[in-house]
Amino acid sequence: MDYPLAFPAQLSQHLRSLRKARGWTQAQLAVRVGVTQSRVSAIEKDATALSTEQLFRWLAALGATLVLRTDDAPRDTVAEPAAPAFGGPPPAGGQW
Repeated sequence: MDYPLAFPAQLSQHLRSLRKARGWTQAQLAVRVGVTQSRVSAIEKDATALSTEQLFRWLAALGATLVLRTDDAPRDTVAEPAAPAFGGPPPAGGQW
């Protein structure tokens, strides 16, 4: 399923939707990403606080990928996704 973004504020809604689609609580996602439940809550309110690296870690945990398309690209054509850059458990200390 596609989750198009037109505005930065939509990222929070989409991350929340991806989590809920997995049937996970904020606490369950927090364990997978290596942050606290309160950090998940904060990101679901304002995802603009995520760095690009953190965003990719969240997407990997949620089993999602980021796809950029030009406006002239046919909508039914999707490039093959590259192997995820991140995965597995967080480094020592539990933080990314």
